[in-house]
Amino acid sequence: MSAVAEPSKTPLKPLAPARSIIRHVDSGLSLPGENRLQLAVEVRWPDRTQFPQPSIALVCLPGGGMNRRFFDLIPADGGTDFSFAEQMRARGFIVILVDHLGVGDSSRPRDVFSLTPEVLTQTNQHAVEYIVSALRDGSLTSELPALTNLRTIGVGHSMGALLTLVQQHEFHPHAAVAVLGFSTGGLPQYVSEEALGLMAADAVGIRKELERLARAQFGDAPSVRRSSPQSGDLFAAAKADPRGIAALKPALAPMLPVPAFLSMLPGNIAAECAAIDVPVFIGVGELDMTGPAQLIPAAFSTSRDVTLEVLPQAGHSHFIFPARAQLFDRLAEWAAARMH
Repeated sequence: MSAVAEPSKTPLKPLAPARSIIRHVDSGLSLPGENRLQLAVEVRWPDRTQFPQPSIALVCLPGGGMNRRFFDLIPADGGTDFSFAEQMRARGFIVILVDHLGVGDSSRPRDVFSLTPEVLTQTNQHAVEYIVSALRDGSLTSELPALTNLRTIGVGHSMGALLTLVQQHEFHPHAAVAVLGFSTGGLPQYVSEEALGLMAADAVGIRKELERLARAQFGDAPSVRRSSPQSGDLFAAAKADPRGIAALKPALAPMLPVPAFLSMLPGNIAAECAAIDVPVFIGVGELDMTGPAQLIPAAFSTSRDVTLEVLPQAGHSHFIFPARAQLFDRLAEWAAARMH
């Protein structure tokens, strides 16, 4: 039995310095006119005096306009109370943080519209497969033994949740998935009438039109945030901790327009979600942009184990709201219970 089987309710307080390593992993993909593309993957592990043989790794994919630092928000005072990575590490989990191609420390192709959901899914799978294999055979770092029984849980936020689910559908890498701030409802109020009509007529065939539609939606130089007077406080930032909002700045990254646009379409990956057959944890804020939270679990009709956690008075970027403490504890308890 692993030491993580019964995670403690660790308070939100400064923790011991992280043990971590960053690897730049070949993407396994060639794009026309591009040099070798690499993904930046960071691995953190718990204090081995407390957790000598960790058995669960959380593979974290950030959402649109964010890099891997979204899962490691550190305010100016250096506290770790906003950091998902540090709080999960303190509960006995290995945490794997991935920069998608095009963001953070990963390679940035010249044409960001070439980074389709299919491309990102393949490259994330290739990189994570390499890292997990190295953890299992003990070759990643001399500071960890061979973790032969290591299993992974996919954790994605917003667009990263969409990519986590597509990856699970295509490659089945994880024993369970945790999706945060995502639903198949999309954001139809921000999508063109043409796109809505195409989606209604052919939800599968529209994938061939995604690049064109994304260019029409975002323009040729998509920014981290594009707002309008009608968008309002889309992220419910008025309820967030100012320290957390400031800590988000290093996590900002270029928009990946094609998968971001897919996540906005109603019914975006409904077929993939319906085929997921592992346990699913759904975390949404009470003030999130996902639509009615109670409707989300129905999308995962094949899974026999779906957990919904609604975070009170929390918006879309869950880690900067007071309810993050609830999320850290509930997700850790859920993960440990499902793996044992």
